[in-house]
Amino acid sequence: MITIANISVGSSIFFTLALLIISVLVLLLLRRFLTLRATPAYLSIPVFLALALPASVVLLVPIDLASSSRDEGGPNAIWLPGRLLLVSWRIAYWLIFVLTWAILPLLGEYIDSGHRDTKARLQYSVRSNARYQMIVLGCATVGLIYISIQNGFEFSSIKALAMALAYVWGLVLAIYLMGHGLVSIPRTLFRNASASGRLRRLQSHAPLMHDRLMDAINDLETLEAQVSQLQSRKTGTARDFQDWIEELAETSTPPELRSGLLEPATSSGTVPAVVTERYLADLTRRLQRARHQKARFVDAWDRLIYTAADLQAVINSSASKKLEFGHHSQRSSFFPQWKMLTPYMRYQLYTNVYPNLRLVFGALFAVASICVVWSELIKSIAPRLSVVTISIVSYHKSPAPVGFGRQVVASMWLLYMCSAALVGVNDAKVWGNRALVRRNTYGESACWYASLVARLTVPIAYNFLTFLPKNVRESTTFYRFLGQWIDLTPLGKGFDYFFPVAILIPIGATLFNLYGRVKNICGFGLIEEDDDDLENNPSGYGIGGWREGRELIERELNGLGSLGLSTRNERSPRQSTHVDANTQAYSSSRTPLTDASRPSRSTRGAVASTSTVPEEDEEENFFQSFAHRVRNTIETASRPQWLQNDSFQLPRWMGNDGNNGNSGLSRWFGGRPVSGGVRL
Repeated sequence: MITIANISVGSSIFFTLALLIISVLVLLLLRRFLTLRATPAYLSIPVFLALALPASVVLLVPIDLASSSRDEGGPNAIWLPGRLLLVSWRIAYWLIFVLTWAILPLLGEYIDSGHRDTKARLQYSVRSNARYQMIVLGCATVGLIYISIQNGFEFSSIKALAMALAYVWGLVLAIYLMGHGLVSIPRTLFRNASASGRLRRLQSHAPLMHDRLMDAINDLETLEAQVSQLQSRKTGTARDFQDWIEELAETSTPPELRSGLLEPATSSGTVPAVVTERYLADLTRRLQRARHQKARFVDAWDRLIYTAADLQAVINSSASKKLEFGHHSQRSSFFPQWKMLTPYMRYQLYTNVYPNLRLVFGALFAVASICVVWSELIKSIAPRLSVVTISIVSYHKSPAPVGFGRQVVASMWLLYMCSAALVGVNDAKVWGNRALVRRNTYGESACWYASLVARLTVPIAYNFLTFLPKNVRESTTFYRFLGQWIDLTPLGKGFDYFFPVAILIPIGATLFNLYGRVKNICGFGLIEEDDDDLENNPSGYGIGGWREGRELIERELNGLGSLGLSTRNERSPRQSTHVDANTQAYSSSRTPLTDASRPSRSTRGAVASTSTVPEEDEEENFFQSFAHRVRNTIETASRPQWLQNDSFQLPRWMGNDGNNGNSGLSRWFGGRPVSGGVRL
């Protein structure tokens, strides 16, 4: 008894410290994507709980396994009393349930309302979620009638129906996203192992990212032009909302500091003759979305530019065996700086250590993904052949208690499955204009992502529990709290054993680029970026190729880009441009050009369509195609660097010239009406 008591005290201390560590990590995560001092408490506290509680679920499942399987002597593991576990599960589950289905959806629309007073915001939030909640309530009513006829109308039937509906919907979403993530995690590591291949992919994505940033700037300046027109109107109904209009004008960019990308005909927005509260709320809401959309693409464009410059420096360092990054690399999250390293040690680290580590971890995660998929497919037929089951449960003592080492393995499996589902959110981008931006995430997007994390964790945790033998699973507190109610309803009984086979669908779609093929056939995109565009156009010629992206990146790094400081008027100016001839490391100061350095997307599309018509009239053979490629290469080649400067420089084969460096359902589902966006 003394040993068991000591283990219980030690386990309680470990559990408390683990919860504190989880809280600190969640605060650091919030600090990365939100400005905590400027974020109101009614937003930061629900988002914090929606992230911390799912993380505690990953901790509770292994503890529950050890606590339910311990013998009289007590296992050598972290365990807690049954009553404490039951209370912990109740707190975590019902808080997650309320946050997911009530608080966070209402809070997200409250922040996105655009109204000034609290009452109007609440009314808008309730109206926006009414249809979504009515659909959920209708499904629940039909299910309740069926359950009442079968089991009788009791409170337990209502409770079982609510748990089953939430679980089934969460499992469908989790299996879909996890299938994408199980492929995306190892594939990304394998692809990023090659600096030249990663740089080429960044260059191929640069034209699309540039177009989206230009569109975001254009949309924001159009809305700010409407605010300027409202501000100049001193008569009529505009006088009743003068304070509101002045507030919008104060937060807008002054006309003299705008980029000038808008044409005069485009910049004149349509302002109604009668200004109403509804119009101003809609204008405020669109302004908020446009500002955060611009911030999103500015951040993404910055990271693309700086990461490309770092990769170019890594490639160019192969001649001198010395690697130095410029000051710009401090903004790159992919290349942490270690000042104690010498240039030679840094070169070895980025050319040998990091690529090999990515290959090792890529192979490890690929094996883990195969094991998870195999366990999902085999658990209903032969659970003892499941790799996940064998790594957690020992059958020598039918089965043996779960020890500390197997607890660690169980937490790692569960953490990997949750991470794969969250990575799948970025891999399957059908979520509209929602994104996580460093230190500048929109409040509605923060609520949506927090709700998604909370919605996925509990179904994944219970799905992980179904990998284990029946006697181990049914002895856990988690099963007695949640599993028995899921198995009570026809909706949940057996659903865990047959539906996870559908994980093969998103896996096949990701492996064989199904979304890209659908986009090419039907003419619309389900995802934002297609990593196989480079394989479809390896030469890089044409509109949106990697050669165009390379030119855009070089112009930005040399301070000649068309975006420049015009997209960052709210930021402090940077240092003057400095180019290192050995490493091509840049400290960017982007001055905007008065002329357009790159036509817009529609203009380029029109030019491409007219210029390619003559070429499509007749088919070229191999020799004609090869001759045209050679001619295009010669005609588009720029003067060498050593001919442009006054001083003579060594040729590339003798030095390290880095000019080339390239080797081989909307509101019906609770979402706002964004084109192509689905709110789940």
